[in-house]
Amino acid sequence: MEKVIVIVGPTSVGKTKMSIELAKRFDGEVINADSTQVYRGLDIATAKVTEEEKDGVLHHLLDIKNIDEDYTVYHYQQDARKVIDDILSRGKTPIMVGGTGLYIKAALYDYQFSEEVKDAIDYEQFDNETLYQKLLEVDSKTDIHPNNRKRMIRALQYYEVHKEPISLKEKTERILIPHIMIGLTMNRARLYDRINERVDEMIAHGLLDEARKIYDTKIRSKAVMTPIGYKELFSYFDGTQSLEECIALMKQRSRHYAKRQYTWFRNQMKVQWFDVDLDHFDQTVEEVKRYIKTQ
Repeated sequence: MEKVIVIVGPTSVGKTKMSIELAKRFDGEVINADSTQVYRGLDIATAKVTEEEKDGVLHHLLDIKNIDEDYTVYHYQQDARKVIDDILSRGKTPIMVGGTGLYIKAALYDYQFSEEVKDAIDYEQFDNETLYQKLLEVDSKTDIHPNNRKRMIRALQYYEVHKEPISLKEKTERILIPHIMIGLTMNRARLYDRINERVDEMIAHGLLDEARKIYDTKIRSKAVMTPIGYKELFSYFDGTQSLEECIALMKQRSRHYAKRQYTWFRNQMKVQWFDVDLDHFDQTVEEVKRYIKTQ
């Protein structure tokens, strides 16, 4: 097969299991497309695939960075394309799996990114009102909401690099790498139950110890503060919240994250969606397999 198989969907829907099954059926190798799983030591909270779960299938772009190192969509785009080329050159099927939509789109579409500027301005020091005023100075036609801090900072950083407003940046949907986009979904109530159950399982499998080790490093990088599961438990270690409160917050944020993932994939990509039957997962796998063979 000359195409990349891509498996997307919200957290806890079964993407990892599907990727392993498809890898076995299509002589494939899996490429991680989760922005948090590239970091070493972030295992339980990120639901990183275990050696047992891999079942002998080769995986790429897992555990390639330390938590105090920078890794952006720019870096992922370079790395993922190299891995895809390598897998295809060996006559195997690349299977990209993950919930970070921008990473997937960056790898497969004609998106242009620039490496972040060294000695760039630290925009985190400014409040939202100041950031918005700075943004208006360089892009008077911006449509970014003044409370959307993340997008404002990204727009200002873009201007620093390119000396032009991000609103002028060409948006392209041109596909560079042929692919088959598979989306996994399930009843929303059932998904939320699975998310809650997964959080409880993470706690049972040692998430407290994992989070405590990271807490003790005093590293508060983007790698540490982005995933759901570490920063929430830091409040417990600080003594400002009970463990029960922190776990409840993890579940709530995970459910909200799943909803945002659904929205992003439905709006940003042309996805063929499949309902996951947890009680008969093999049937879902066969349904996906038959679809892939028709593409």
